[in-house]
Amino acid sequence: MRRFFPFLILCSIFVGSLVISEVLANKIIQLKGVYLPAGVIAYAITFPITDTIGEIWGKTYAKQLVFAGFITLGVVFLLIQIAILLPAAPFWEEEEVFRSFLGMKKGAMRIIVASLVAYIVSQYHDIWAFHFWRKVTRGKFLWLRNNVSTFVSQGIDTSLFISLAFYGVTPILPLIIGQYLVKLSIALLDTPVVYALVHFLKPAR
Repeated sequence: MRRFFPFLILCSIFVGSLVISEVLANKIIQLKGVYLPAGVIAYAITFPITDTIGEIWGKTYAKQLVFAGFITLGVVFLLIQIAILLPAAPFWEEEEVFRSFLGMKKGAMRIIVASLVAYIVSQYHDIWAFHFWRKVTRGKFLWLRNNVSTFVSQGIDTSLFISLAFYGVTPILPLIIGQYLVKLSIALLDTPVVYALVHFLKPAR
């Protein structure tokens, strides 16, 4: 059982980062003149985790984790809707703030659907690409597999989410380009993290 404890920790960080990224997305931040959701850093954490799990425990475990995250997001969104529908106490005066913060705004459902679609497609692509390049490189060049799979997957995630969520509402190309460049910069930082995790966890497997 001890060898699965690191796996459980990584799964917990993955799901926690995934869920909190949806909550933090309600705040829009500015980085180098680019506007993007504050959850971008939390969401970026999920990619090195699936790469690490795929490298150590295999493709099947990584795909199962992604699917588990998808189910978790669905349950979280459902629980949020239930909490909003429940009648507020007469002395509680923060109902509008609560609804606004948890995403009950105009077009919220479209954004939720866009988020789920972008997540499942980009994460599955990341796993496929990582193992495709693992086979091509015969298990070598972890940095190449990690970066190539993440770069393309982040591009898919950004393009899908913004297109589905904001097409017809605002010009989407500047949003896609700006957000992708920021995500690319963040993704470059995760290679040392993947190497460190694989170095320390692979012997324990």
